[in-house]
Amino acid sequence: MGWAARTGIYAAITALVALAAQDARAANGAYAVDAADISEVGSCKVESWLSTASNTDFAAVANPSCVVDPFRPIELSMQTIRARSDGDWSTTLAPKAKTNFIPTGIGRWGLSAYGGGSFDAATGEALSAFVVIPATFRLSETMRANVNAGWLWDRAVDRHYLSYGFGFDWKFTDTLQWTIEAYGQAGASQVASIVQPRFQTGVRYRPNEIFSVDVIYGRNITGENANWVTIGTTIRFPVGGSEPAHRRTGHL
Repeated sequence: MGWAARTGIYAAITALVALAAQDARAANGAYAVDAADISEVGSCKVESWLSTASNTDFAAVANPSCVVDPFRPIELSMQTIRARSDGDWSTTLAPKAKTNFIPTGIGRWGLSAYGGGSFDAATGEALSAFVVIPATFRLSETMRANVNAGWLWDRAVDRHYLSYGFGFDWKFTDTLQWTIEAYGQAGASQVASIVQPRFQTGVRYRPNEIFSVDVIYGRNITGENANWVTIGTTIRFPVGGSEPAHRRTGHL
């Protein structure tokens, strides 16, 4: 096998793993930069999205999650990711657990942590593992800044990365929210685009406490220098109206 062929296969595998890792980190629907908040114990939601790229790459994701309290509130989720990269299809499962340590509030930082991994649904082979620390600073009832820092292990090529993310959310009407974010992973890679920054911006329409829909534009989402369009939905199942206070009052 020639060098060009090996490089192409390496790039395809790396892109698939990067897609699984990026989607596994996503906790705010299809957005990649997470906030420090979690929902109240007993509440559940199902996030799903379809993403298509200018290079014909594609991803369909379903992500059910619930908050339980075995010894402290923990949000448990399990993503199922069906993806096409460079013409090759894969199905990936990505479990994750998240807990909050410092609640968010206006004029102060909130802090949480989450960790998990991803594996190939067909073979059971582990693909990645990750740990992330999200921090959120609320500027007001309708604006917040999110900062993420973490570690990512890409098992397919046995490389370790520092992951990072910066995001800003602004709820500019009662039903519309704008999000912009930049994120990525830093470290040694034979494929330059894998460690180049990634970008997303989008608008969320949330007419009530149960349902919301997102329309998102992204660039270099899985490290392939392509443009992405994503349509996502979230359906929430609060127990006894047990949403965080800022959500019950219509704030971020």
